[in-house]
Amino acid sequence: MTTATAPTRRIKPARLLLHGFLIAMAILWLVPLVGAFYASFRPFADTVSNGYFSIPDVSTFTLDNYRNAWEQGDILQRYWNTALILVPALFLTLFFSSMVAFAASRFSWRFNITLLVLFTAGNLLPQQIIIQPLFQIYNRISLPDFLSNSGRLNGSVWGLILIHVAFQSGFCTFVLSNYMKLLPKELNEAAMVDGASVWRQYWSVIMPLTRPALAALATLEFTWIYNDFFWAVVLEQQGADRPITSSLANLGGEFFTDDNLIAAASVYVAIPTLLVYLALQRHFIAGLTLGSTKG
Repeated sequence: MTTATAPTRRIKPARLLLHGFLIAMAILWLVPLVGAFYASFRPFADTVSNGYFSIPDVSTFTLDNYRNAWEQGDILQRYWNTALILVPALFLTLFFSSMVAFAASRFSWRFNITLLVLFTAGNLLPQQIIIQPLFQIYNRISLPDFLSNSGRLNGSVWGLILIHVAFQSGFCTFVLSNYMKLLPKELNEAAMVDGASVWRQYWSVIMPLTRPALAALATLEFTWIYNDFFWAVVLEQQGADRPITSSLANLGGEFFTDDNLIAAASVYVAIPTLLVYLALQRHFIAGLTLGSTKG
């Protein structure tokens, strides 16, 4: 009596090369992160004497860099400045984008394709092109004193919110419209038979079904808006009102820069994005794979 042996599974060379490439890229991305995290615990004197790439000496590790970064960088205030820009910009971007996507995907009208093309084309416009005209326009728009310390749109929180909404709405509209097209139009027809208005169809029928896509977009948009450096530097002249990413430059000295202090501050900067991703990881992955098994 002979026993059947399970056939050995051969590993294809192409698959082996793919796994090797992915592992190499993961290591390449992790090296600077691990290096910054390691440097954040080292005293600056230890880095000067032993160099940045030296064998770790755990006995010299300290939390002084984190304490100094928290105090000198005024991290708590920077978090608040960032939240004042991020939360309204994220909410308005998803809200307006979902409304445009709903109108363009659920109804047939003359300019729906043109509208989608217009929003999609906005993603191809380099931001640096409109610096000068936008700066002049912002300087000419006046705001009440309780909305802006400078009395103008330039240098106010609302100026940064508007530019983020304008540039992020195109991508969100494109993604949401493609997802909404996957939903059966019979849902709208049934809602119309029941006497639901257009707003009711949007808010009570379609929006609950787009939660996975909204969660994925919320994670991406949170990261992109939170990590913005360019517009905060251009439109916010007062360093005390800048968000946390653009305020790290204030930690640099006039004659030298304590890179270990900057590394500790960078860890503070990275914490919110990590928490948001961990909290929405399941929804984010589900949103990315939507429609992959259809067709």
